[in-house]
Amino acid sequence: MSSKQGGKLKPLKQPKSGKKEYDEHDMELMQKKKDEEKALKELRAKASQKGSFGGTGLKKSGKK
Repeated sequence: MSSKQGGKLKPLKQPKSGKKEYDEHDMELMQKKKDEEKALKELRAKASQKGSFGGTGLKKSGKK
């Protein structure tokens, strides 16, 4: 049995933080952020249904 320690010591685990209490201002910001994300998600879904942008673009003819 050796009294030497080899390698690095593992750091002690930090205690988990408890639930955070939010005031009215924080709740408003969180709600606003959720609304913006929801609107962005809806726009993405709408854009993916349409296909390519504009619908018309450069058309290649079969002739040379």
